Amino acid sequence: MRLDAAQVEQLALEFEKKSAQEVLKWALDTFGLKIGLASSFGAEDVVVIDLMTRIDKDKTKVFTLDTGRLNQETYDVMDDIRARYGIKIDVYFPDQAEVEEMVRNKGMNLMYESVQNRKLCCEIRKVHPLNRALKELDGWITGLRRDQAATRADTKKIEIDAAHGGIIKLNPIADWTSDQVWDHIRKNNIPYNKLHDMGYPSIGCEPCTRAIKPGEDPRAGRWWWEDAAYKECGLHFDPTKKKK
Repeated sequence: MRLDAAQVEQLALEFEKKSAQEVLKWALDTFGLKIGLASSFGAEDVVVIDLMTRIDKDKTKVFTLDTGRLNQETYDVMDDIRARYGIKIDVYFPDQAEVEEMVRNKGMNLMYESVQNRKLCCEIRKVHPLNRALKELDGWITGLRRDQAATRADTKKIEIDAAHGGIIKLNPIADWTSDQVWDHIRKNNIPYNKLHDMGYPSIGCEPCTRAIKPGEDPRAGRWWWEDAAYKECGLHFDPTKKKK
């Protein structure tokens, strides 16, 4: 199923006034298992999983990208979520040959040497597996929020993903605050990544994420050695906006 730009623009206007639950119900009713949540198992993603399973567990499709460089705490919460909700989690790994060639030519910790190297590592370990995951879907769901970063300030609750063949990209909690996310987690006793308790508001790969200091931007711990205002891994690249 494909929606054209005019349809999506109209839905974006309608969804802006709707709750995350209403947006997700529309998605599951419309696409069923042809739409899935791309989860890195941060706080936002476990909230979306909780909301999806409350609407229709049988239509809750969750997939994740295992880069091979994740923290143990991330694997722990994956298992906790699987056990809590009784759902399957599809795991996509990077292509073995691509990783081997990259490490052979540039080393295991190439990401620290240049922005170009870091983006190459993200592309091979994250972007390429995402592309494989989305090939079979008509849409995907994220936990993006507008106040997470400057690159996400104009995120709509529904968009066309031009980078992946014009499929739907749904961001049901785009208008939530961090306080709302954590309020939902605590009220519903949702399993969450214990790195959040150690000062990690944003969690990625272990070599590329650190705890933040008091007063720092929530994403300051991602690729902290880079002097850049806009730091993304490429998963949410929008070719129409020329941003990463």
